[in-house]
Amino acid sequence: MKLVAGLGNPEARYENTRHNIGFEVVDELARLHQSSFSSGKGNFLYSKIIHRNEPILLLKPMTYMNLSGNAVIAAMTFYKIEYQDILVVCDDLNIALGTIRMRAKGSAGGQNGLKHIIQCLKRDDFARLRVGIAPDHPVSSYSSFVLGKFNAEERKITDRMVSLSAEAALDFVAHGVEHAMNHYNTGKKTQQ
Repeated sequence: MKLVAGLGNPEARYENTRHNIGFEVVDELARLHQSSFSSGKGNFLYSKIIHRNEPILLLKPMTYMNLSGNAVIAAMTFYKIEYQDILVVCDDLNIALGTIRMRAKGSAGGQNGLKHIIQCLKRDDFARLRVGIAPDHPVSSYSSFVLGKFNAEERKITDRMVSLSAEAALDFVAHGVEHAMNHYNTGKKTQQ
C-alpha cells in the first residue's frame, strides 16, 4: 500500500488557500476514483483508492500544517506503511506558481509541515511533491500570503497544477519516484 499525504490546515476558513494545495491534490485523486474521505484512526481523514492494482491511502492531516508528522506517523503505523511508500504533497513558496517538483529526499526547504514529518520520521529520504505557489510580486508577510486565497487568474493556473500533481502522484504509485521525477520535473510551468 502507498500513502499519499496532502498537507494543509483543517477548518473551512483555510479552504482554497495556497497553504492547502496539498489537500486539493488528494481531493482530486479521491474525485478521480469516485472516493470520499472518512475519519481515520488518528487525527486525519483518509480515503482508500486503487490505481493499477496498487492500493493507495490518501491522507489529509487534521493536525494543522505544523504538526502534520503526527498524522502521517499515525497512518503509517496503523496501516503498516514503510517510509519508501509515502509521498507527501505540499505547497512550496520557493517554486513558481504553475510548477511542480518531485523529489526522492531532501530538506524541508522552509515548509513547516514537511519539517515536522522529517522530525517525526527521523529521516528525510521519502518522496515529496512540491507544488509551486511563489508570488510574482513582493509580499510584506509570507504567513499572510500562504494563508491567502488564489485570485481568479492564479486559480486557473492552480486548477491545472492540481490536475498535473494528481497525475504525478499516480505516476509515483505506478512507477516509482525516479520515473515520476523524470516525467514531471521538466521545469515547465503549466500553461497560463
